[in-house]
Amino acid sequence: MKGKRLSVPELEALSREVRARVLRIIYEAGSGHPGGSLSSVDIMLTLYFHEMNHDPSDPKWSERDRFILSKGHAVPALYTVLAKAGYIPEANLDTLRLFGSPLQGHPDALKVPGIEVSSGSLGNGLSVASGIAAAAKLDGKKAKVFCLLGDGECDEGLVWEAAMLAPHLGLSNLTAIVDRNMLQIDGCTEDVVCLDPLPDKWRAFNWNVVEADGHDYVQLMAAFKKAREYKEGPTVIVARTVKGKGVSFMEGVASFHGKPPSKEQLDQALKELEAH
Repeated sequence: MKGKRLSVPELEALSREVRARVLRIIYEAGSGHPGGSLSSVDIMLTLYFHEMNHDPSDPKWSERDRFILSKGHAVPALYTVLAKAGYIPEANLDTLRLFGSPLQGHPDALKVPGIEVSSGSLGNGLSVASGIAAAAKLDGKKAKVFCLLGDGECDEGLVWEAAMLAPHLGLSNLTAIVDRNMLQIDGCTEDVVCLDPLPDKWRAFNWNVVEADGHDYVQLMAAFKKAREYKEGPTVIVARTVKGKGVSFMEGVASFHGKPPSKEQLDQALKELEAH
């Protein structure tokens, strides 16, 4: 692994720092998606600081592992993780969603080093990730492909078309992660379109299924290890998470899907994150 590798205590400390920064930049922008950004921070940190083979000094390194953020609205978390990993200057984070800034509300692969795919139109990411994984396999490359999906995103039919194709192609170099926080913009996922039993649905599509607490670094590391060792086809990690993780009044609250905090809410959130 070329990227910097961190211990569990270091990751836990960094997660609080990343969450605080995410909230600050969303507040300053007056726009963004805090809930799903906070729920996915630990997954992204595990990938960039423990699991993925990548090189911030050479973002286009041909042998790199690829990360595709299919739930593109969670990009404030990805921008912050990329900054911590050394892909972009941390000062650039303060330009989130400003006119002319490369840090748009959804990822733009043409403007930001480390962004592999322009995403945010929900349902597309797993198809793109499957294509990248298939190409790597044909080219004989060892690169792995990771794709983070929202659970509400799994309402999209295109997700299941890709889910059907990937095992057919034997894409053992592909790992999907579902950010299973149980909420989407319209409320509880099970009230909008019932997804459960979600792990069994993926098993029925011939995926290797691993379940984990998406905020427990030991469990996440073990889950990615199982994915790495499985050679028969693709793996999906169903990561149980909490929308708005780390901030008491945001946790499990659907309205913070796409609503920035007020100044008072930001101050309270930062106090809570600093107290841990």
